[in-house]
Amino acid sequence: MTGFSDSAQAMSLVAFSAVATVTLLLCVMTGPDGDDLDEFYTGYSSLSAMRNGLAIAGDYISAATVLGTGGVIALCGYDGIVLALSTVLSLMLLMFLLAEPLRNAGRFTMGDALARRMPGRAVRVAACLVTLAALLPLMLVQLAGAGQLLAFILGFSGDSLKTGFIIGLGLLMISYAAIGGMKGTALIQILKIVMLLGSGAVIAVLVMNRFSWDPGALFDTAARQSGVGPGFLRSGLEFAGGPYPRLDMITSQLAVVIGGACLPHVTMRMYTASSARQVRRSMSWAVSAVAVFVLVITVVGVGATAMIGRAVIAEADPQGNTAYLLGSRAVFGPDVSTGETFLFTTVTTALFLTLLASVAGMILACANSLAHDVFAARAPSMPPHREILLARVSALAVGIPTILLATLIQHRSLQPLVILSFCVGASALAPALVYTLFWRRYTRTGLLCTLIGGTVTVLALMPGTNLVSGSPVSAFPEADFNWLPFTTTGLVSIPAGFLFGWLGTVVSGRRKAEEQRKQYEAMEGWILAGAVRRG
Repeated sequence: MTGFSDSAQAMSLVAFSAVATVTLLLCVMTGPDGDDLDEFYTGYSSLSAMRNGLAIAGDYISAATVLGTGGVIALCGYDGIVLALSTVLSLMLLMFLLAEPLRNAGRFTMGDALARRMPGRAVRVAACLVTLAALLPLMLVQLAGAGQLLAFILGFSGDSLKTGFIIGLGLLMISYAAIGGMKGTALIQILKIVMLLGSGAVIAVLVMNRFSWDPGALFDTAARQSGVGPGFLRSGLEFAGGPYPRLDMITSQLAVVIGGACLPHVTMRMYTASSARQVRRSMSWAVSAVAVFVLVITVVGVGATAMIGRAVIAEADPQGNTAYLLGSRAVFGPDVSTGETFLFTTVTTALFLTLLASVAGMILACANSLAHDVFAARAPSMPPHREILLARVSALAVGIPTILLATLIQHRSLQPLVILSFCVGASALAPALVYTLFWRRYTRTGLLCTLIGGTVTVLALMPGTNLVSGSPVSAFPEADFNWLPFTTTGLVSIPAGFLFGWLGTVVSGRRKAEEQRKQYEAMEGWILAGAVRRG
């Protein structure tokens, strides 16, 4: 059914092993060898703007984005393309609104940025818990999907082998985070984004050449092969099963745009920039790289539907997660040369590296937050070498449960977990950052209400969405406790996050708000313009 030849599978297995070995050696060679916190957490901010920008793009483009977005484009056409464009818009939102203030206010973690105005252990612990709530679902999706994807590429079908892949990859990702620190994971992200964009661009060129460089012919053929005709090129196909498809689409895009910009593994890259000018230049490189990726994945996704049909893609995976691979394979036709086999192997290796790098970056963000915001904040005089050791132990503490959970959920629909991460980012982290960086009267109580209230609202509403139950493609297709007629919680939880912050500030009283106003005005030039470098 996959059409992957034995030679392609054998070459892929060799390439995967080589990449795993080389990247692990890179982490050992570039990882911190001293007891300097700046070296472990930021790599001494030594990356150039281009390399830092590529690392940001690498962190932002996860395996869930490559496979999931490519699948939505292949199955739902117009709606998938809008989703892909939303990822660029999200990074532009980070670039223009939050990047510089975050770099000026923060030092190592999300907790640093939030506690700059409102010091206190409660703020740091809450920031750590929300970081875990936002990133753990995404890590589960990518680890659980890793077993399925590698089994699909290599032609294995046994559950024990898939579980073995998940455990092996998980341990490798923990090693990246614990050994390489920020600089080691950054180099892997750069390697990943270069391979992903390079191989994807070649496949996109081949797809366009197949249709005589006529975008109209490509999209018209895809519409005919989709089985839904012109509906493939119109809005509403992805959310057609719900009672409010247009509203559902808008709230889903809002969750992606707002939530994606605030996820902690992406924002932590702002602290690696050495100056405000460099963070602007880094973000310009990141946005450019993501824009190229969106163009590539649109051509490959639509090309997959045009060349092999929507039914074949859905049969291979109901969520369309294999569409990017199937499209890359189909462009070569039935007779594949050695060169084409090598190119396909490059594509699969880039996806394999994307899985490794994405989860490693997320484990690093969670481990850093645990070590710096929870343990080190409890003992301010903690020696640097002990904090670094705690960060490495935290990588294990985060990674091992993630591996175990991923092996348990690997046969479920994982889309609700992706949505959960973006909704927590949009409903808890986004309001907290916007209020902290820009609202003079915002108080500690308001901040805690935002973080806790926004997260709890998402967790309470998510089980009622149609991705969890009530349809054949939901996580629990045999059950039906679907009472929220939307794909995401954003319509309720995003306004609720901002409302909780406002209410918490009002409840704090006028005196507290006035104190915060004076404190903010004293550091406003520091936060917004970098007038004083963080200390």
